[in-house]
Amino acid sequence: MREVAVIGIGQTKVDEHWDKSLRELAGEAVFAALADAGRESVSAMYVGNMLSGPANKQQHLGAFIADWVGMRYTESMRIESACSSGSAAFRTGLMAVASGAVDSAVVVGVEKMIDSPGDEVTAALATAADADWEVDQGVSFVALNALIMRRYILEYGWKHADFGAFSVNAHTNGKQNPYARFQEGLTVEGYAKAGMIADPINLMDASPMGDGAAAAVMVPLDSLNKNRNGLITVVGSGSATDSLAVHSRTDPLWLTAAEKSVKMAYAQAGIGPEQIDLFEAHDAFTIMAALSLEACGFAERGRAPQLALDGEITPKGRIPIATRGGLKARGHPVGATGMYQIVEVVQQLRGEAHGSQVENAQYGMAQNIGGSGSNIVTHILKRLN
Repeated sequence: MREVAVIGIGQTKVDEHWDKSLRELAGEAVFAALADAGRESVSAMYVGNMLSGPANKQQHLGAFIADWVGMRYTESMRIESACSSGSAAFRTGLMAVASGAVDSAVVVGVEKMIDSPGDEVTAALATAADADWEVDQGVSFVALNALIMRRYILEYGWKHADFGAFSVNAHTNGKQNPYARFQEGLTVEGYAKAGMIADPINLMDASPMGDGAAAAVMVPLDSLNKNRNGLITVVGSGSATDSLAVHSRTDPLWLTAAEKSVKMAYAQAGIGPEQIDLFEAHDAFTIMAALSLEACGFAERGRAPQLALDGEITPKGRIPIATRGGLKARGHPVGATGMYQIVEVVQQLRGEAHGSQVENAQYGMAQNIGGSGSNIVTHILKRLN
């Protein structure tokens, strides 16, 4: 397998884009990534998306977006893996380039959620859960995470307020990201006063939806001058699944798919958690940030909130997360989120994360979660010089 480098990135602001269509958002990110890479086209395109059918009445996004960006006749396909669709598409592009099947690829994650009524989007998001054993019983996606968080608090003796540091960190970093949906800070007091959605999850525990797209261009490393500045390579990639229904798992407080996917990525990269300089975790809910930190080896079981309380997840801490706002402040356009994470890791490794830069970052990791932990994809990127 060939080593693969990421040579171009692009993104749109996560926002309510009433004036832009699904294809326009995707095209904006693709054109920005191609321009950053210094290329006009690539050999293949892979599109990460979850909701275009129910939310936009548009499927077949491979041809739809390839045609829009002037790449008609190019190999292009849509990859769907619920909220982890973006990183699943990135992994598909990575394998295509690494195997030699294609010479170059652009991967774009895109989602257009705001145009649809809220109840329709909520129903569409629920398709990431088990239709028979969860959705048909009236449990919403937020409620599933609330049940997990409630059990975590009971099991390990935390208070709800102990999770506030996750959200405060995300919003502090989001202030420095012009592409983030929310660029206002958050205090511990503001977190505590937020309205309850599904006890114990309040509004500040949950990520906001939005419209957005993010993209990256990949090529074989051996096609580049290895002495060029800012070379970023993908050194680890892992993917794993678990049961769709939370109650079917051996342990609902452990993200087994995260553990398995990250072990694959660590083994490929030849490193362990102690070498990771930053971690773009899937903080769709604060409880997911905590569980991810534990499954990936950054905290002992049941102890992740202490990392946040001690300031260890900030850009100057031991394991920075949500360095550009995370899902909580940047926003969570579901099928695009995995690609936003990749773009943000590349920014950090290049030294372009102005205002929330992790100093001398060499290894960055991104982990994208589909469902309530049922599909999890992990990537490790490295700065060569």
